Amino acid sequence: MTHAALPMADSGTSVWQCWLTSAAVFLFAGLSLVAPSGYSLGPLFLLLASATLAVWRPGLRPCRDDWLFILALCAYTAVVVAGALWHGQSINSVDRPLRFWLALPVLLWLMAYPPKLAAIWSGLVLGAVGAAGFAFYQHGQGAARAYGYMHPIQFGNISLLLGVFCLAGLGWAWQRCRRVVWVALLGLGAASGILASLLSGSRGGWVGLPLVFWVLYRAYGKGMSLKVKLAALAVVLAMGWVAYELPQTGVKQRVAQAIDDVALYVSGKKQDTSVGLRFEMWQGAVRLIADKPLMGWGDSGYRDGVMDLTERGVVHPGVANYGHAHNQFLDTLAKQGVPGLIALLLLFFLPLRLFCRYLGDEDPGLRSLATAGALLCVAHVDFSLTQAGFNHNSGVMVYAFWLVIWWGTLRSYRQYGLVATETVDMRTGQ
Repeated sequence: MTHAALPMADSGTSVWQCWLTSAAVFLFAGLSLVAPSGYSLGPLFLLLASATLAVWRPGLRPCRDDWLFILALCAYTAVVVAGALWHGQSINSVDRPLRFWLALPVLLWLMAYPPKLAAIWSGLVLGAVGAAGFAFYQHGQGAARAYGYMHPIQFGNISLLLGVFCLAGLGWAWQRCRRVVWVALLGLGAASGILASLLSGSRGGWVGLPLVFWVLYRAYGKGMSLKVKLAALAVVLAMGWVAYELPQTGVKQRVAQAIDDVALYVSGKKQDTSVGLRFEMWQGAVRLIADKPLMGWGDSGYRDGVMDLTERGVVHPGVANYGHAHNQFLDTLAKQGVPGLIALLLLFFLPLRLFCRYLGDEDPGLRSLATAGALLCVAHVDFSLTQAGFNHNSGVMVYAFWLVIWWGTLRSYRQYGLVATETVDMRTGQ
């Protein structure tokens, strides 16, 4: 197989541009959870770099899949902005959704100047290990749940995401000449990210682990023997049992608390528990959706509607303290109506469909990129069941920019054959 050079290699500019991309992605992965707004630094560098595309004009050749991917990003933002105008909301209400549009020039930059894969995976290892260290530190300081610099749910979900990204990278690591080192590092990153999530007590993310393993099996299961599959299953079950039984993780207590909360809610004895309030928020959102299903209530209308429900005793008064439904699907449907829900589903499932096309790619490097992209989508579908992550800066930044990083890198490496080229360079030292 003949492998092309980097984009614009003949101009002599692609080398430092690709190194700039690598550094920005490394910072994004490494600093997301261990620095205040650390998830913004890498994307900011990428956005500033992408502004130069108007000057350099690299010869990009978007295909049909690229345009579908861009459509998913554009549709969600367009619907939210249109909804804000319809409901007469302030410009501040569309600050977060607009970041999906800001990710578009970054996508084009990544397609022209992709990062080194070693920079992505090493950054993820650093970020996951850093998250676990930070979580242990906060527990040592007396925090019941690790939270980093954000809400514990967001910290736990993003930690888990970094960990499963490291699992996706094992396919790439296995084809490296120093695969033992890379497999060990990515294994450490995976364990650290999952551990940090456990220490955060964010139960919603744990529910989606079977979906994570399904994606990993889709990507790598066919090449495994029955013995390896059984051994992998045994390891997963053993790690789950240890995490559940070990008191320091708090998993057993959090699961028991969830069961108690459900029992108290069903019996009518108590509604203001963590789980009980979620049920009340979902009930309130469903009632508001039934009143205005087509265009929704908008942000301010949603708050007013919830307040009215609490005053009439339809839902618990504690629900009024929250500006969202703690479920991204219900929250979007209540605020943006049916168009918003359709756009949200496109944002999750259209990229997932595109990534899944490459889960069986013969090149392990490309397969790892596709697996990570699919895991990003699947994990956020799971997160969205118990949290409205797009109501947080961290949720929007992590999903939008990892989405374009995985797709832009995958498309560029596939177009130019750079995955195998990088491996050859490692072996020859060239």
